[in-house]
Amino acid sequence: MEVVLEKLSKHFGAVKAVDDINLEIKDGEFISMVGPSGCGKTTTLRLIAGLETPTSGEIYFDGRPVSRVPPGKRNVAMVFQSYAIYPHMTVLDNIAFPLEARGVAKKERVKMAQEAAEFVRIEELLNRKPAQLSGGQRQRVALARAIVRQPSVYLMDEPLSNLDAKLRVFMRAELKRMHQKLKVTTIYVTHDQVEAMAMSDRVAVMNEGILQQVGTPDELYSCPVNQWVAGFIGSPPMNLIECTLTERDGVKCLSIGEFCIPLEDSLVDEVKKKASSPNLVFGVRPENLSVHKKKTTNSFEAEVYALEPLGEYVIVDVMVQDKLIKAKTAPGFTAKIGSKVYLTFDKEAVYIYDQEKLLSQVCSNP
Repeated sequence: MEVVLEKLSKHFGAVKAVDDINLEIKDGEFISMVGPSGCGKTTTLRLIAGLETPTSGEIYFDGRPVSRVPPGKRNVAMVFQSYAIYPHMTVLDNIAFPLEARGVAKKERVKMAQEAAEFVRIEELLNRKPAQLSGGQRQRVALARAIVRQPSVYLMDEPLSNLDAKLRVFMRAELKRMHQKLKVTTIYVTHDQVEAMAMSDRVAVMNEGILQQVGTPDELYSCPVNQWVAGFIGSPPMNLIECTLTERDGVKCLSIGEFCIPLEDSLVDEVKKKASSPNLVFGVRPENLSVHKKKTTNSFEAEVYALEPLGEYVIVDVMVQDKLIKAKTAPGFTAKIGSKVYLTFDKEAVYIYDQEKLLSQVCSNP
């Protein structure tokens, strides 16, 4: 089912939890809504479910307005962070409960519940009570209960956040497999941008109730449209350094203290045309920075602040003029805290922002 949010807003007094959102979710799409706590993503999900009433705007299911349709008549299934399964019921009864509420005959609902349990691989647990299950097994019960309803839309509110790190990675693959088999429109809320990008066809990034950007994981990573998205997407996220557009010895450049980054005339013209002020921000991702122990051409000096060895690579935290910057280096890199190192960067992967938007041509030349 296609879901469309049109100028959707939800205010709680003076607080704009959701602020004028426009979003089209395609039939059968898996889309994640991601952002920090309090950004409005769960409120948006609750609006779609019918658990909240919009202050303004409309929600459409396959072109039909549903803002005033009761939750029970929207044919959506919601999976919560807390699982919300009944402790006094067996796994089988928990899964079958939505069918019992609909008046489905016992023989039929048992059959459907068994099929749903097999789909999420918990068929051997049907006679257990929730207290006898692990966190991952309880989450599968919640998923099976959503599946058995055969809804038009799945709404998932941080369903993996209570699981340990290893189990979260396993379960996100299971959710992706489930979606590929069922092909039901899925709207997934999470604060974990790695989880969102790993699972989704598209990702909607929110902050302070405002939809910042919507795109595929590759689009969000390669072309963040503003500083906020650039500083949120990526692990670690993009380094963002304040700078000014200036000219030194006849060369147009971005000035970062004593260091000057030369720019081509075409890029300077592009930046000047789009910029709202001369105060800009230079962006570069950690993987596009190289760390050297000796000074090289076009390098700038930094001081080692910390090392984070992560097996396949080492994150080197350095200070550049009181600004903490992260760079990814090969495994085995070592340096003493406080020692001098020198940074260079890939000129084809430089982002330039003003206070509102991306100014550079990096997205048209990835």
